[in-house]
Amino acid sequence: MVHRRYGLKEIALGAGFILLLLVILTFYIWYQTEAIQLGYRIGELEVRINRVKEDIKRLEAKRSELLSLRRIEGIARGELGLVDPAPGQVLYEGRDLEPKKERP
Repeated sequence: MVHRRYGLKEIALGAGFILLLLVILTFYIWYQTEAIQLGYRIGELEVRINRVKEDIKRLEAKRSELLSLRRIEGIARGELGLVDPAPGQVLYEGRDLEPKKERP
């Protein structure tokens, strides 16, 4: 049986090929890992977006409740003791304070 001796050029070519395969495999594994991590991150952010949307709806409902005219009037009358103004207490901007006299 004859053993073939490999030259330095063939060994370097084989080592280069193996190194290239390792680089490609490493890149592929890194790429897949990043894709999976991004998928998880996207899922987490979608859940967070849904929570924020629910918070916005809840806060808008609370805002509507707090700005309700019935509630404001109840606080004004009950807690602050305000009442409707008498007819003479209301002044309108741009109008004379005294009624105009009719000309004969």
